Amino acid sequence: MSHPVTPWYKQFWPWFLLGLLMLSISVSSTFAYLAVKSTDGMVQEDYYEHGRAINMVLAKQERAAELGIEASLRIDPLTSDVILDLEGGDSFPEKLDFELIFPTQDDRDIELTLEHVRDGLYLGQAPDNLRYRWYLQLQPQSDEPEWRLVGEGRFPNEEAVRLTPGRAAPAKDS
Repeated sequence: MSHPVTPWYKQFWPWFLLGLLMLSISVSSTFAYLAVKSTDGMVQEDYYEHGRAINMVLAKQERAAELGIEASLRIDPLTSDVILDLEGGDSFPEKLDFELIFPTQDDRDIELTLEHVRDGLYLGQAPDNLRYRWYLQLQPQSDEPEWRLVGEGRFPNEEAVRLTPGRAAPAKDS
């Protein structure tokens, strides 16, 4: 009894193997396209300049420690009001630059200006629905800020976050 031999294109296994090959080509092409089109925000193109700027950032934080400046920050989860109580120092600047830095995606970073109300109390407005963990940086609003405070917070949070001259956040050029 001989079975009639069918042509290869009518058999299951060649099509199964060709299907696996086509699937792997399409998936790898998709991943290659995504890798080329999406940027990695964590990679610094000017890493040398960024590294040199770290010394300036550390000097600002050391200056804040010399002046004895610290701050207590609270962001109201319902109204998104930013309430900052600045402690220490001889005088209070009229405006402060406050940055919320997202750890992994630099396009999500937020910059706010806080206005001096009275006796070291500053107010501002954060975006609604602030979520996740953020690095925090605070400094006087000027071309060459004299000091810088850093911290880390997870929002929404009812408790105050402490900003100190310590090195809790990654240095960022400015």
